[in-house]
Amino acid sequence: MSPIEPASPGGATARQSTFLCPSDSYTLITDNLQAEFDTHFAITRATSPQQRDEGFRMRHGVYCEELRFEPIRPDGREYDEYDDGAEHLLIRSVRTGTFVGCARVVMPHDLQHALPVERSGAWKAARPLRDPQGRAVVAELSRLAVVHEFRRRKGEQDTPINLADEDFGTPARPRFPHIPVGLYLGALAIAQRRIIATLVVLTEERLARHFGRLGVRLAQVGDTVEFHRMRAPYLMSVRETVDMLPPVIRTLYDKIYADIWSQSP
Repeated sequence: MSPIEPASPGGATARQSTFLCPSDSYTLITDNLQAEFDTHFAITRATSPQQRDEGFRMRHGVYCEELRFEPIRPDGREYDEYDDGAEHLLIRSVRTGTFVGCARVVMPHDLQHALPVERSGAWKAARPLRDPQGRAVVAELSRLAVVHEFRRRKGEQDTPINLADEDFGTPARPRFPHIPVGLYLGALAIAQRRIIATLVVLTEERLARHFGRLGVRLAQVGDTVEFHRMRAPYLMSVRETVDMLPPVIRTLYDKIYADIWSQSP
């Protein structure tokens, strides 16, 4: 079985939890959700040049070599002007020791487009972007990527990250999409720690819908545009989203928060 789809250690006797979101529900194994994540994956902030370089090389493999969303670069790294000052996340496979997922949280820049989403024309953040103390009030979650080995199913090869009904399995064969959910929860943890009020993400409608069913509340705030597939801008109220996470997801969030902030701030 793939590490992204671990069976419950408790087998058929494991306790399950169903939580309801608008018009939908998921049934998840809850006994050891955070333990299952720790068994298969580790999440960390990329705070050193070497760790950030791992993310840039992963992004080049996914965005440039596989999907051709960005041009191939001679140095084999995908990065842009928004990476300076951003918070970067990495997810590592415990089994192989290799990094398998990445994302970044971009703080507002003093550029024509303060956030990457503004380049798409789909949404423009209201100014001011920082509070009187200079702290960002809005930030963007972007450049999410999962390596090819964890995107093998039909329809996954042409998108950098995926989430679908089958990722959650069935009561008899439970599964959980650790990597995409871990990256989103990691971004929330960064935003909460940095006292950022709002996160924006430019994503596909189906991904927003699935995250909404997990309790990650996303509000569409602009039109759908063609930007490496059809995408729309969505906002998350950080405090409200964290407070409203279902207990099973909140337990995982709290563990991820503790893990990424166990490092130096």
